[in-house]
Amino acid sequence: MKKYTNTGSKDTRSGFGAGLTELGQKNENVVALCADLIGSLKMDNFKKNHPERFFQVGIAEANMMGIAAGMTIGGKIPFTGTFANFSTGRVYDQIRQSIAYSDKNVKICASHAGLTLGEDGATHQILEDIGLMKMLPGMVVINPCDYNQTKAATIAIAEHHGPVYLRFGRPSVPNFTPENGEFVIGKAVMLNEGTDVTIVATGHLVWEALIAAEALEAKGISAEVINIHTIKPLDEEAILKSVAKTGCIVTAEEHNILGGLGESVSRTLVTNNPVPQEFVAVNDSFGESGTPAQLMEKYKLNNQAIVEAVEKVLKRK
Repeated sequence: MKKYTNTGSKDTRSGFGAGLTELGQKNENVVALCADLIGSLKMDNFKKNHPERFFQVGIAEANMMGIAAGMTIGGKIPFTGTFANFSTGRVYDQIRQSIAYSDKNVKICASHAGLTLGEDGATHQILEDIGLMKMLPGMVVINPCDYNQTKAATIAIAEHHGPVYLRFGRPSVPNFTPENGEFVIGKAVMLNEGTDVTIVATGHLVWEALIAAEALEAKGISAEVINIHTIKPLDEEAILKSVAKTGCIVTAEEHNILGGLGESVSRTLVTNNPVPQEFVAVNDSFGESGTPAQLMEKYKLNNQAIVEAVEKVLKRK
């Protein structure tokens, strides 16, 4: 098994901030809007370097989406920044009508997604956002796994014409993908080749999948690990090629089991090559207050849960 090294844990929201800063220097059409969370979204440097292209909207997220949609008409590329629950649930009507339906070139950048925003509790821990956004026609949905990949994704989406939902998180997580690596929207990344089971993971669960693969190797189980950073459009070719070899699959995500990556994979399998599938995801519930580590353990979103899911799916082959 190929070994991956944590080069130093970093928060993915800082990857977004670094990518946005670089974009500000490279592309004068990039503008940034924030709903009173500049520090949390790491947008400080963009504001400092390009004050004329930064817009503090205040706690008015719906207004921010409308302004962003309007700015695209003049050729600007707006990046909106706020927490994931405020980026989706609170403003869904504005996104649907003013951005998605109108195919506006807005980049909706959402931090503090999933359970790992931690102690702020259930009201802020949105676990439905991937489902909400992937249902919108034309919306690209991206959920990178670490600092480096989030930075690369931020830069890449500026070149894509059309609405994008970019999801990232609050806590520091292992940073293991290559620095300045290529990011191709809709193209999965093979991390480890295997023959017994396919593990496809997204976001914070990618590193957990790699740890799980090591544990499985020690048990004599060969796991293929694929990083699905783009949930829509889904790299169906990569998934189908893998399951044709392994014959079963486990999906892992920091999201509700309903509406997330796992369901997109299921649709791909049932219409092409049905194989046994197990899900590592939050089982149709809200979160609660606690540290990220406590919550990931309680809601079974860790490497141990992935190992258990693999052992279960192998019995169904």
